[in-house]
Amino acid sequence: MASGNAVGIIELGSIYKGYEVEDAILKAANVEKVIARTICSGKFFIVVRGSVADVETAVAVAGQVGGFAVVNLATIPNVDPRVFPAIAGCTVLEPGLGKKVGALLIMETFSVVSAIKAADIAVKEAELDIIRVHVAMAVGGKGFVVMTGDIGALESAVKPAVEYCRQEGMLAGYAIIRNPHEDVLRELL
Repeated sequence: MASGNAVGIIELGSIYKGYEVEDAILKAANVEKVIARTICSGKFFIVVRGSVADVETAVAVAGQVGGFAVVNLATIPNVDPRVFPAIAGCTVLEPGLGKKVGALLIMETFSVVSAIKAADIAVKEAELDIIRVHVAMAVGGKGFVVMTGDIGALESAVKPAVEYCRQEGMLAGYAIIRNPHEDVLRELL
């Protein structure tokens, strides 16, 4: 079993290539498979974890073997522990959260890799809570991130996350909503 707090995230536009890449990276590097599955719009999504060096090797192999099918890939050396519960929909929220939320950030990306990496970047930048990281299912293969906190924290956190997504060409857009209505929060859970 691999150890380490680095993750590699791989998104492919082909299912058969997804399985081929999964096999290649598991043979080439000492990484643990966290997720490997099909996602919306006929894509394949892989997340592995391990040491930084092993994850970098896995992502490099994914790029080589995946070739034309690579939509996006990234290595996150020290992933924030709040990211994966948000992907899994296991974020625990307090009752009456809507009365306590100063602002809400919704960031939409053209790839699931970008959504996950943007969430990690943002949460490391400022004190905020990740409510949700939605990856591809029922949104045409896109990703979106929902975070809460005070307006200053969200404005600070969104800058590097947006810059990363813009550089990758994966930013669909974002909005910061001040004092969100509790019904909007409920819909996003």
